[in-house]
Amino acid sequence: MSNPSLLILAGDGIGPEVMAEVKKIIGWYGDKRGVHFDVSEDLVGGCAYDAHGTPLTDETMAKAQAADAVLLGAVGGPKYDKLDFSVKPERGLLRLRKEMDLFSNLRPAQCFDALADFSSLKRDIVAGLDIMIVRELTSGVYFGEPRGIFVEGNERVGINTQRYTESEIARVARSAFELARKRSNKVCSMEKANVMESGILWRDVVQEIHDKEYTDVELSHMYADAGAMQLCRWPKQFDVIVTDNLFGDLLSDMAAMLTGSLGMLPSASLGLPQANGRPKALYEPVHGSAPDIAGQGKANPIACILSFAMALRYSFDMGAEADRLEGAVNDVLASGARTADLMGPDGGTPISTSQMGDAVIAALNATL
Repeated sequence: MSNPSLLILAGDGIGPEVMAEVKKIIGWYGDKRGVHFDVSEDLVGGCAYDAHGTPLTDETMAKAQAADAVLLGAVGGPKYDKLDFSVKPERGLLRLRKEMDLFSNLRPAQCFDALADFSSLKRDIVAGLDIMIVRELTSGVYFGEPRGIFVEGNERVGINTQRYTESEIARVARSAFELARKRSNKVCSMEKANVMESGILWRDVVQEIHDKEYTDVELSHMYADAGAMQLCRWPKQFDVIVTDNLFGDLLSDMAAMLTGSLGMLPSASLGLPQANGRPKALYEPVHGSAPDIAGQGKANPIACILSFAMALRYSFDMGAEADRLEGAVNDVLASGARTADLMGPDGGTPISTSQMGDAVIAALNATL
């Protein structure tokens, strides 16, 4: 029986640095746990444009389609800002999501107890926070047509179109309900049904799927702006939040900061199951390429490490090994180890990217 395959696309900026720590952990699982992967690597984003004149080659796209899971670091940087929109680094990531049909984006916001004081909110509001935002990823305003910048009369007009079909809403709703059944059995759907027809359809379809297939799950609806306010007021009222592409982008970044740092948050983008039962999947940290600290050993690799933990859980059905890795991260944070982004106002000496990876390895060794 062949090993499961992983395609690593480290990308730009701090992507290669944080991915280096993930590769060390993948090696640890092979050496210490007998969990082996067939790992290949390729380019995406600005580095792919530099090498090939495109942010994602057809050959790399084919590799992603064939892999059991894709691990991505980050894409982009200021040196690419003036490129034509069609070849900007982010187009490589969007192509992966679209052509792999990764419609369900899971973005957990979990506050480790050791970091509760790093949140902008009070400890009692965020301590123990563990919510999951399910963001529709392949439709909505980021993909709708018509789009573009046009000239009307004597001025330019920018147009983006919010568009959803019933089936696109239904499948991400099912993804959220299925996930809720494995958590606290509670879903809140967020849209803007008060001012957007797409929001009316979203609310109607989510309710219909619930009433036909998931009556055991508690469902509530909330306008997305009110949801943003409630995330700041009392985030622990939520468990699973399901929302569209644009609102999911905004709300998940807001939820990220409740936990103390973007450097802590992983994500999974999942599609429909393949013949082997595994979903098409791409795992990546929520943070960007952070070009201002690239190459300096300051980046926090934990979000990328936890993205690999999500791969263990959702692509390879290795929940116990995912728990092991997440527990090791928790132990490292509880020990006081901090990268620069996690340093409090009292200062201290941060550890480097590679030292954080080594600390996680040491914590994994302690579990044996």
